[in-house]
Amino acid sequence: MIEIDGPFCRVSEPDFEMLIPRWEGCGPETAKEADATITLPDGTRRYATFMTLDVVSRVMDRWKGTGENLGGQYFWCSDLIIIRQPGFASMIDAVRDMITTGGIESACSVLPPDDKEQCAD
Repeated sequence: MIEIDGPFCRVSEPDFEMLIPRWEGCGPETAKEADATITLPDGTRRYATFMTLDVVSRVMDRWKGTGENLGGQYFWCSDLIIIRQPGFASMIDAVRDMITTGGIESACSVLPPDDKEQCAD
């Protein structure tokens, strides 16, 4: 289930919750890129950046003019998950699969515990 939670979209699934910042012109069906915090049932939080191949190409083309990364000759981004199709559905499918296969442990960095949870004790 996807719901609006203030400045975020909250995706609630049985095996994880994903919090994605909202921005104008980018909806759950059209998002070609997004940063997400993924919280697992045990409270572990992980980070992911999702991008379509089109977004990666666009960034590399922009870097041709700025000179970054050898003028766009290479691209890197920590915690990057490349998706073929835009939209949260593609991102959700990727996270589901990475949890099932264990790939999330290698693909997405662990974040420190949420401060709100620490204060609740």
